[in-house]
Amino acid sequence: MDLCATPAVELARLIRARELSAAELLAAVLARIDEVNPAINAIVTLAAEQASAAAARLDAQAARGSFAGPLHGLPIAVKDLAETAGIRTTFGVGSQTFNPVFGPTRNPYDTRLTPGGSSGGAAAAVAAGLIPFADGSDLAASVRNPASFCGLVGLRTTPGLVSGDPFDPLGVVGPIARTAPDAALLLAGLCGTDPGLPLARPDRPDGFLGLRPAPLRGLRVAWSFDLGDLPVQPEVLAVLAECRRSMEDAGCAVTDAAPALADADEVFQVLRAARMAGMAHLLRDHRDQVKATLAWNIEKGVALGGEQVAAARAGHAEIFRRFSSFLADGRYEVLALPTVQVLPFPVEQEWVTEINGEPMATYIDWMRSCSRITVTAHPAVSVPAGLTAAGLPVGLQLVGRYGADRRLLEIAAAIMELAS
Repeated sequence: MDLCATPAVELARLIRARELSAAELLAAVLARIDEVNPAINAIVTLAAEQASAAAARLDAQAARGSFAGPLHGLPIAVKDLAETAGIRTTFGVGSQTFNPVFGPTRNPYDTRLTPGGSSGGAAAAVAAGLIPFADGSDLAASVRNPASFCGLVGLRTTPGLVSGDPFDPLGVVGPIARTAPDAALLLAGLCGTDPGLPLARPDRPDGFLGLRPAPLRGLRVAWSFDLGDLPVQPEVLAVLAECRRSMEDAGCAVTDAAPALADADEVFQVLRAARMAGMAHLLRDHRDQVKATLAWNIEKGVALGGEQVAAARAGHAEIFRRFSSFLADGRYEVLALPTVQVLPFPVEQEWVTEINGEPMATYIDWMRSCSRITVTAHPAVSVPAGLTAAGLPVGLQLVGRYGADRRLLEIAAAIMELAS
């Protein structure tokens, strides 16, 4: 058995059946990292000694008949901007994965291209078989974009499902995995109530275990190729059109429809900039080390007035209500649209400056198919929709009802079966 190609749910079963030890699995993972990681640069800090010690403790615990939750013995990569005890933490911004400290991370489908970002290391590592799954954080698109670029499942969770910022629903943490059941398994280990966080949802972790594909016959899908006004590359549209035909053949009731979301662009720009203003000290103390796009975003935040922020917060609430109403009237269960408006691009290119000849004004404008969905505060999953003629992956984004994270993963599992 190739342990690095085995689904996480099967690895978990083997460990609980005492047919596989955490130490054996870790040894296979470390060997794979040693073999493959130099070519893609997905893992920049390898905590092998800490992992080995943890695996030994977990194996001793398993020998006593006790297991440490649903992720017992499974190796994971933690996004580098998450605070980790005893491990260096660095910063990520934008939907590319590069910096002068570590160099660029490369896409396993084509190492000349980016895996997206800012959870690009997570996606590249999972796609290359270095780890069974990984967490990611998503503000504009940072779980969904890299999942799409690397042919994976990536879930932007309902705010509060995974503990995070106590008062801000814009940025969330979610799973990246090769399959929807694997993503659900990781989510079971990530979620849970927290009395210290007012946005924490009461979802039970075991509610994400045992995921099965949803029946597609009769599934009511609102479909939009462009949310009404977004430029999308023709190669992306072609793959998604074929995916739509497969869904219709499977019995989905697909209708061209989408709520108005163009006003989400200004809301997102303002609220993102307001968050960035909290890093003004970086400009004061280390401006020569801050890339131009981040400096622009911080300065934009510092320059905001209270009236602008208040208007954006009011718009945020209105867009949530509008989107909730769109899915709540019974006509549609999900909205389907492109995850990313473009294909993976050269790793030397920092951000997409134009799509189909239409200029992108800022480094986040090319991500509007995701950032508009962020403002709705609804969960969204990127699921592999197929490959282009050149063999590059394209993701289909499905946006579900508030709190319907498991249901989205069930639908994602069913759509992946259509291509298998």
